Amino acid sequence: MRSTVRPLEAGRGSSVEAGSPLHFVLQFDDMDSPADVIDSLALAEFLSGRQPWARSRRLDRVRADADLLPAGATLLRSAVRESGLARLAAGDGWTMRVVTWVDAGAEVTITAVSERLAESVLAEALDGAEEPEPEDETVAMGFWYHSPGRGVLRIIRPITTGGWAGIRDNYPNRAALVLDRLMGLNPDTVNGRLLLLHGPPGTGKTTALRALAREWRAWCQVDCVLDPERLFGDPSYLMDVAVGETREDTKRRWRLLILEDCDELIGGDAKASSGQSLSRLLNLTDGLLGQGRDVLVAITTNEDLTRLHPAIVRPGRCLAQIEIGALPHAEAVRWLGAPAGVGPDGATLAELYALRDGTDRLTRAEPVEVGGYL
Repeated sequence: MRSTVRPLEAGRGSSVEAGSPLHFVLQFDDMDSPADVIDSLALAEFLSGRQPWARSRRLDRVRADADLLPAGATLLRSAVRESGLARLAAGDGWTMRVVTWVDAGAEVTITAVSERLAESVLAEALDGAEEPEPEDETVAMGFWYHSPGRGVLRIIRPITTGGWAGIRDNYPNRAALVLDRLMGLNPDTVNGRLLLLHGPPGTGKTTALRALAREWRAWCQVDCVLDPERLFGDPSYLMDVAVGETREDTKRRWRLLILEDCDELIGGDAKASSGQSLSRLLNLTDGLLGQGRDVLVAITTNEDLTRLHPAIVRPGRCLAQIEIGALPHAEAVRWLGAPAGVGPDGATLAELYALRDGTDRLTRAEPVEVGGYL
């Protein structure tokens, strides 16, 4: 379907001559939805020049009872979709688009006839609308991902995690000593931009990073990238993440980006298998892209250090390279409180929890006699 909107008069300050007609065309087809129509209509007054001032704000923890509409707003359009609700509203001299998502996130955009009006309407719409920052046992962690319909997005979720002191005994003593120093870093003692945690599955690499997010929360925002292959394969996505999201009411903080299980990205044949992805990762940590940005990158991998690409493990690049393996036999027995089930090579943290809780019996295969069921 093709939809043509009536010509609009260019407003004062427009790039075209004042009073000349300004035409634009909206294209719709079967792939578009009512929410897409709202997105387009929200720009009409801004494009015409009648409301040349625009302000936007994204919220991460919207209260369940907040409607994000200021007093006197007239609701013009409303579209319910699987991912949330889109609304178009207007008032005296202003227009607003409000999109709320089922994950408690929202985006509010205001266009108005003056800068002061745009800011005041936005402030009224957002007043008391957001839940406070999580406290105590929770840490606010960001999650980046690319949505086919909405582009690059970052949502914030509170994660529950204990402090480092409470989980230190879950790690081999050799790794725990290095993690002690890592947990105690601050902006003045950071030396290197890449943090590498390597070791077999089930050894607690992710748990250690959750504890790190809590220990560093006073000075560092921790984000997890859910699609790292897409991140380093798409320059525009990478720029969005590298620049990050800043708010006027928050001071500049360091950021730690977590990339989990990126074996293909940093393996010995990464240059051949992933093209420019490895180069972009290195550029983010200590190249031109990373200059002037307080960004750290943490990577977890199940690969042995000797199988990783030499550019990743070269001296001076890493803030820390920490091997997190199984607890040796003596340490595993001390953790479990009994030697039963612990092999001569020790046990991983996941294996110890299974032994302690008895869940290993649910997954352990019973021997099958020859001639029995195959």
